[in-house]
Formats: sequence, structure tokens, C-alpha cells
Amino acid sequence: MIMTRTPEEIARLPYRKNVGVMLVNSDDRVFVGRRIDMKGPHWQMPQGGIDPGESPKEAALRELEEETGVSRDLVRIEAENEDWLAYDLPLELLDKLWGGKYRGQEQKWFRMRFLGSDAQVNIETDHPEFVEWKWIDQSEMVDAIVPFKRDVYIAVLDQIGTAKP
Repeated sequence: MIMTRTPEEIARLPYRKNVGVMLVNSDDRVFVGRRIDMKGPHWQMPQGGIDPGESPKEAALRELEEETGVSRDLVRIEAENEDWLAYDLPLELLDKLWGGKYRGQEQKWFRMRFLGSDAQVNIETDHPEFVEWKWIDQSEMVDAIVPFKRDVYIAVLDQIGTAKP
């Protein structure tokens, strides 16, 4: 069923609180995964919702492990962006995600240094989000992401990236 909403109705919807992780390796390359549920060549960094009573930092560490198999003892948190960064969902996704209750997501991002080896990354988790993963240069990130998240990725790179755009 396709719901139609006015721009005013959409503007009244809240943002879903979310965290993101910019996982960087010893070469300052960034982990990205290709989502199971997205068609096309789009990649993203690990991200996910904040559970009730959970701090953004705890949510980031949990989401990283749930999506990549990388446990908290294999990372060092190096930076956190100051402000919440928001993006709006495209109209075609608005009623398909989160029961249509949110207009998009408001995110807190953390840069974490990966202290392990590639063999310790395991995307075949209990609830897989990615079909494949790779390390990319920070300069490639904006072009690799779905268009509606690009402004957030630009802000993440500007605020907590190790290589400034």
C-alpha cells in the first residue's frame, strides 16, 4: 500500500536517533559494507538505532559488533562528531522503513581505530546487514554512498575524518 503524505505531514515526523561508525584501519582506509537490502553499487559504514537507555557510544560499539563481528576490544574510539547529523528518507522509502513513523535519521558518528586483522571481520552475523565489505579511501566515500546520505557523509568526513576533503 502506497501512502501519500503532504510535505507538511512529513515535516512533522520526528527523526529516528541513530549512530554511525567510521571504522578506520592502520592505513586510514574506511570500512564499508554493501547492504543486503539495497540494489545497486551502494556502500555504507556501519550504523544503527539506539536502544532505550543506551548511550550513543554504547550503541555504536554494539552496532559495530552486530554488523561486522568486530568486538569493542578490537577498536579504540578516536573521535565523536559534536552535533547530530540528520538526513531525510526519499519519499519512496518513507512508508517502507520503521513503519512510516520517521522522516529520516538523526545520527551521532564515532571514528574508531581498528586494532585487529581483516580475519577478525565477520559480516556473517546473526542478522546480516552486508553481503560484502571492503576498505576504501576516505576520498571515495561520498561517491560510494546512496545519494540521500551524501550530505551526512560529507559532514562526517569534515568533522571526524582523518583525511580532510
